This record gives sequence, structure tokens and C-alpha cells, in this order.
Amino acid sequence: MEPEQQLMQRLSAAKVSAVALTWVDNAGLTRVKAVPVGRLVEAVRRGVGMSPVFDVFLVDDSITSSPRIGGPDGDLRLVPDLDRLTVLAAQPGWAWAPADRYEQTRAPYAACQRRFARRQAERALAEHGLELRMGFETEWVVTRPGDSGEARQPAGGAGPAYGMSRLVESSDYVRDLAEAFAAQGLPLLQIHPEYSPGQFEISARPTDPVTAADDAVLVRETVRAVSHRHGLAASFAPVVDTVSLGNGRHLHLSLWRGGKNACRDGDGPYGMSAICEAFLAGVLRELPALLAIGAPSPASYLRLRPSVWAGAFQCWGLENREAAVRFVTGAPDDQDAANAEVKCFDGAANPYLVTGAVIAAGLAGAADGLSLPQPVVGDPAERRVAPPPRLPASLPAALDHLEASTVLRTALGEELYGAILAVRQGEVALFATSTPEQIAAATRERY
Repeated sequence: MEPEQQLMQRLSAAKVSAVALTWVDNAGLTRVKAVPVGRLVEAVRRGVGMSPVFDVFLVDDSITSSPRIGGPDGDLRLVPDLDRLTVLAAQPGWAWAPADRYEQTRAPYAACQRRFARRQAERALAEHGLELRMGFETEWVVTRPGDSGEARQPAGGAGPAYGMSRLVESSDYVRDLAEAFAAQGLPLLQIHPEYSPGQFEISARPTDPVTAADDAVLVRETVRAVSHRHGLAASFAPVVDTVSLGNGRHLHLSLWRGGKNACRDGDGPYGMSAICEAFLAGVLRELPALLAIGAPSPASYLRLRPSVWAGAFQCWGLENREAAVRFVTGAPDDQDAANAEVKCFDGAANPYLVTGAVIAAGLAGAADGLSLPQPVVGDPAERRVAPPPRLPASLPAALDHLEASTVLRTALGEELYGAILAVRQGEVALFATSTPEQIAAATRERY
């Protein structure tokens, strides 16, 4: 961490007046408290007060309760991580820092999602000498106001999917995004128009699990700010309507041991090491329960359909974009390239819960010495012989698997597990009588 005087000088030179301190709740929404820049050092020392009840907020800001968290009582301390302090390029006068949450006694708060991700990364290193590198692909749809009171319309041109014509029509917008990320020290692997009208995608750098989740938050809020400055609105919801393909937020991961990529140069499938195969087999085994973490909204299951590259089946494959887990070998001379992608997750998820839960599932696979089944080639929906299992097609079905998962319940701990379960059950009830169109409309602008 920078010395206090040097930090304040840097913020003063950048003309920062206030700092946004964020955490992500169990409904997947980024919440914030802000402090004047002059109070930042005090916020690190003493924290900023916040209620634990945020852990049981639903997507519509209604509040449920869980066995250990809920109600008006209690107070926590929100403590910014100054190692991630970032001057925001698209919000002049503002900086951002993710926050960890503590009890008033300064004891770690048991339901802190960011700490959960860190704890699982530390487990991987302690138990198997593994370092995880992770990165998210973030998809969103950008819209502009309609004419004469009409509904908002997709922005970015009406050209073909992935078309250069879309990039030409949106060149100022995409350039400003690229410049904002560069100014914030967040290197991107790529940025491009996606399949659906008005849809774009950003791929972030691979890094450690907590930083990857921090980056996912920063990516989203930077896109939101740049979009706003262009008179546009960005939606990261799983679906913006019931016709388009929807927005994913895929997770890429690789395992490293002793400075070498354990996803290659081994004796397992496509060069995997034994630990890599067992880890990915653990993720695959736990996927039905992981959906309640990584595809956590009723809207998620409007996106998670077969034959649209969403990863709707519990299977894996080499470079198979229909498989829920896609394995990528990369070029033989590029050690960094070998990795796995989990495709069935979306932007309604808390990224800290995603990284931590995937690690927990993988470590359970490693502990059990699991092997992967045969990879699936082609669209699993079209297989007539031995088709792979369909992943849960609704949030209630995914919750049944989460409730049966001792792996995730143990890793999360009773406080965090109970709050997540309560929020998921609350949102099931919230949308129990809603049509798909009503679900899409209610969640479109929330994430």
C-alpha cells in the first residue's frame, strides 16, 4: 500500500474529491458508500458503517431474512482496499476502491463475499500448491432513447453480428471505453461487438481470483459511466428481452503450480495434468449447484437455453462453445493460453461468490481424485446416444442442488450460505407468477 502522504498527493494531482467504496451483495448488485477524499485514510483505519441487512436484499431492493442475518440490528465496518484504489477515468473527480467487511471488533465478517473468494484461493495454495488465474468475459447491451416515447432501442448500429460496420458506427464509444480502461490501469484482452443488436463484450486479463472479481466490478461500472456520458444505457442483465440471446459473464481459469501452467504438458486429456483434470471434474460435478451461484436470477434461465452457446448441458469439450465447460489448449508455444472456460454463468452473479465457489468445487474434485468423462463433440442437444445431462432449467431446480451440496455449504459457511439461500428463495417467490417478459423487464436495468 502506498504511504499515506504519497497517496493523498496522487489523488490531489488527479483532482479526486470523493471515493466510491463498493461491495457486491448476494443478489449480484454492486452497492456503494462514498467518502470525501479527506476521510479516506480514516475509512481505512476505522471503516465506514453499514448494516448487515444488505446481505438479504433482493434484486428489487425488497428485504428478506435468513437464519443468521436480517432485520434492523447490527453494524459492520466497510474497509477499502487501497491496493486497488483506482482513479475513475469516466467519472471526473472520483476514485474507486473495493471493500472488505469487518465486525465492529475488527474481526472478519463471516459473510463477506470478497473474503470468501480470498479464503478459497488461499486454500488452493495451502492444500495443493495451486495458484488460480482467472478472468471474466463481460457482455452487455447498450441502448439509446426511442423516438416519440417509444421503448429504448439497441445502439451500435444494425449491422451483422461481430460486424466491422457496428464498430465503425460505435467507434467513438468503443474508443472511449478502451481509453478509460487504459487510464485506469486495467488492460483488456479484447473488446468487440457481439451477436445480439447493441451487444458488446470485453475480455479482462487473467489474474488472481480476488483481483479478477474486482476487475469484473470495475469493468461494469466503467462501461456504465462511459455509456452514460454518450447518452446511452448499458444493461448487464442475463436477458434484456425474451428474443435476444442474452448476456453471459463467462469465467476463464487456469491452474499454476511452481510457475508452470498445470492445464498443459500433462498426461491427461488434451495435455491436462492430473490435478487439472481432477479440479475441472470437480467443477463439472458441482455445476448444477454452482448455477445457483453463477446463474442466480430467474432471468438467468431465460438465457440458459440449448443450442445458443450458453452452456446448458453438464458436459465439457475441447473448444466446444455449447459445452458448459470449454477446454482451450491454445498454441503450443504459448504457455499462458491453456485454460478452461465456464460458460453457463451470467452478469446477475456476484463475481466474488463465483470465483470462490468454483475453486471450492475444483478442490473437492482434487481431493476425491476425480476424472473427467468423455468430452462432448458438437451440440449436446443433438446427441441421440448417451446425451449429457441438462443443467437445471430453473432457479428452483438449481436451488435443490445447492441445498444438497455439502461442498459449497461447507466452503461458504453457515452465515453466507444461509443468506444466499434466502435471497434465492426470495427471488423465486418474487417472480413466481411473472411471465418471462415481466421477468426480463423487471431485471433489465438492475445489474
